[in-house]
Amino acid sequence: MAGRDKFGDCACFNLRRAARLVTQAYDQVLAPSKLKATQFTLLAVLAPAGKGIAISALAEKLGMDRTTLTRNLAVVERAGLVSLRPGEDPRTKLVSLTANGRKALEEAVPLWREAQSEAIDRLGDEWGDFLKMTRRIAAI
Repeated sequence: MAGRDKFGDCACFNLRRAARLVTQAYDQVLAPSKLKATQFTLLAVLAPAGKGIAISALAEKLGMDRTTLTRNLAVVERAGLVSLRPGEDPRTKLVSLTANGRKALEEAVPLWREAQSEAIDRLGDEWGDFLKMTRRIAAI
C-alpha cells in the first residue's frame, strides 16, 4: 500500500511523461516531412476511411475528446491535408484525406518506420510486453 501514495508511482504522471517523450522522439524523426507525430497518426487513421469518417467516430478511434480533435483537425485542414464536409445528417461532419494528405502521409511513412524501428530497438525484448500493456490500458 505504501507505493500507492508516491507521486513518482502515479500511473497518469508516468504514462503522460512517457507519451510526451515518445512523441518528441517521433517528432524529431518525422521533422523532414513537416508532420508532427500527432498529425501523422491522424492521417494514418484517416487513410483507410476512404470517403470519410465522422468526427465522433474518429475521436473514439484516437482516444481523444471531440474538442481536442476539432482543434487538431483545423491545423491539418488549413494545411490542405484533410477535408471536412457535412454527413447525411447535417449535424455530422465527415473527415477525409485530401490528395495532398495522402501524399504527405506516403512521404512520411519511411520516416515513421525509422522512428518505429528505433522504439522497437530501444525496448528490445520488452517490445511485446509494451504493446500488450498499452493496448490493455487503452481498453480499460
